[in-house]
Amino acid sequence: MPNVKRRTVIQGLAHGLAAAPLAAAWPGAFAQRRKDSVVLGMVLEPPGLDPTSGAAAAIGEIVHYNILEGLTKIGVDGSVTPLLAEGWTLAPDGKAYTFTLRKGVKFSDGAAFDAEAVKFSFDRARDPKSTNKAKKALFDNISSVVVHDPHSLTLVLNKADASLPFRLGENTAVILHAGSVAAAAAKPVGTGPFTLETWNKGSAVTLAKSPSYRDAAKVRLAKVTFRFINDPSAQVAALLAGDIDGMPRFGALQSLKQFQADKRFVVEVGSTAGKGIMSINNRKPPFNDVRVRRALAHAIDRQAFIDGAQEGLGKPIGSHFAPTDAGYLDLTKMYPHDPERAKALLKEAGVATPLNVTLTLPPPQYARKGGEIVAAQLAKVGINAKIENVEWAQWLSGPFKGNFDLTIINHVEPLDYATAYADPNYYFGYDSAKFRGFVSQLAATSDAKEKARLWQAIQRQLAEDAVNAYIWNPAQVAVFRKGLKGLWNSSPIFANDMAAVSWS
Repeated sequence: MPNVKRRTVIQGLAHGLAAAPLAAAWPGAFAQRRKDSVVLGMVLEPPGLDPTSGAAAAIGEIVHYNILEGLTKIGVDGSVTPLLAEGWTLAPDGKAYTFTLRKGVKFSDGAAFDAEAVKFSFDRARDPKSTNKAKKALFDNISSVVVHDPHSLTLVLNKADASLPFRLGENTAVILHAGSVAAAAAKPVGTGPFTLETWNKGSAVTLAKSPSYRDAAKVRLAKVTFRFINDPSAQVAALLAGDIDGMPRFGALQSLKQFQADKRFVVEVGSTAGKGIMSINNRKPPFNDVRVRRALAHAIDRQAFIDGAQEGLGKPIGSHFAPTDAGYLDLTKMYPHDPERAKALLKEAGVATPLNVTLTLPPPQYARKGGEIVAAQLAKVGINAKIENVEWAQWLSGPFKGNFDLTIINHVEPLDYATAYADPNYYFGYDSAKFRGFVSQLAATSDAKEKARLWQAIQRQLAEDAVNAYIWNPAQVAVFRKGLKGLWNSSPIFANDMAAVSWS
């Protein structure tokens, strides 16, 4: 799903960069925060706190692994280990996973975690009315959830799925119990190391250490606050003033060298599973013509976008896979930057220029700054892109509901090709029986060579159909105060595992 983080623009930018010399000169402005608390800056504020019913990736940044947990856990290196499950076995045909659950685990409100809670969560996710963004990719393939006893159950699948342990480690598969689910968007109750203390809308979410957590003695932080700072200048000012201790996904990349030269800070650059794209409304003329979509792809200079909007931090991509994904295929040469070819394709499609379109941009810097670069590139081939800046809630109710021409967004979830492209109702409206056939074949095979072939076929099909203009795989840039340990330096999924964080 899109790099969906929500935020409120921090006011008072007159105190922004101008405050930096004062903060640097006055040691008291940077006094060490209590050793058992931390304040982190987040780019986007989530619309709710239930990742099983909301699409925003920003939800997982706050609750996943902190308040809510799943059967498995995805590590910073992408590895999968047991979490609420102690382990699992796979049937010979690959169509049934039997899980043994941890004993003695409770939700923070005292409810017992058991197989019935897992069954409730997964039956809810696969219900026809479910809004879980992994419904099609994961839960529709579960034919039944069979409870054997309070601590064991079997997921019976329609088709074999070797990726299921990984999928169960994503935030869409966290476990809730029936008594708390109705209020989960505002007050999630989970089995994790923290509980929700406060949510001041437009400002911050604060978590408190859960005294009932099974490994509470290992959790070093008593309090974690996530502050929402959308504006890049305000992010810089907050770090320099000591108002926040770090930003796991720093957005003000133009200021990176400043922090790299400041001995008070640590800067780490890692990888992500993100696919930064210019999404195209495939349902809407003239974008329903593949020649027009190919023209858009040829019009964009990927490297110029990465250099101008991302300070060179990122890699060009040619399909909806990240270089870190299994089976990645570099298809960037299919659509090299070629304005003349773009003009020719528009003419061939019978499109009269100038073509007037709307380019809708959500708040992140990559979209706002990158959108200006893209609009200038499109103008050179006869496409006048009117920029429309919107807040995150407007993006979710507009483009994400299919009401748009073009938009720029970072899809952060790993291997989300089925969620995004096998569902014709998804926001950009791609409808290809051939593509869906590849996805079905992939889900049904456990043969390594066949999986590799199908991964490549999936990528080539998306590129050939130019469903979207695939631009870049973002790097993760984390900036934090020296002495803060345990923050993830890469994002195989969008999460902040705060139980692993401490002050040295």
